[in-house]
Amino acid sequence: MRFAKWQGLGNHYLIVERDEWPLGLTPERARRLCDPHFGAGGDGILEIATEGARPRMIVWNADGSQAENCGNGIRMVARYLTLRDALPPDGVIETESGPARAEVGEDGMVRVGMGRATFPAGEAREALSVAGAQVELAEVSLGNPHAVIEHPDPGRVVQVLGPQIEVDSRFPGRTNVEFVRSDGPSELTMRVWERGVGETLACGTGACAAAVAAVRLGGLSSPVTVHLAGGDLVIDVGDDLEVTMTGPAEPVYEGRLSPELARALEEL
Repeated sequence: MRFAKWQGLGNHYLIVERDEWPLGLTPERARRLCDPHFGAGGDGILEIATEGARPRMIVWNADGSQAENCGNGIRMVARYLTLRDALPPDGVIETESGPARAEVGEDGMVRVGMGRATFPAGEAREALSVAGAQVELAEVSLGNPHAVIEHPDPGRVVQVLGPQIEVDSRFPGRTNVEFVRSDGPSELTMRVWERGVGETLACGTGACAAAVAAVRLGGLSSPVTVHLAGGDLVIDVGDDLEVTMTGPAEPVYEGRLSPELARALEEL
């Protein structure tokens, strides 16, 4: 069973094509594959399924749950397909949160139309008490949920508050959590706690959500450069909240599962 390992700003995923896998993915198999000690290791799995003329990306988190979308993942899948002459002419890839249109540059940079962001609880920040701290968050959706919180030192609190906010009763389906600091009229520093994964070096939809909140609630100007632990993304936020993300996606290696691991997966 063939797979590829890719990364986008350090957010690393396994890419598999459903047609080439005799074993279907399940939560248990996804957890084993993502385990860095007993599997291939990754922040998640990007499963590509062919549906008619368009590919579909299914996102598996490291804990075996599924996500509606993945910003870094859609860039990886777009470039992966481009290298195999399999990206549709219109660049559209289906996701659980709707279609995304990608343009892959010769320099490896990928520009993706992420769709229209929304504020499920309204365009405002709201107070939340968690782990003995009081924070103000903005709920933003890119088809998947985000809680964007301003903080002067995002790196100091991401592992302390992130896991608590992810599972707070306010979010029955859990949420991604972004801690952000404004560094200029069009710049943000962000650290992220991803739902079902934990702290990662980057989150594409999280950067989009952070930029949307910064433009609409913080007075920043689009496009916004978001500085993540793994590098930078550039996010364009339209007046209608249509969001476009630009960033890299790079292959790491390709391989096949060993017979031993394949048998272990079959037993799960």
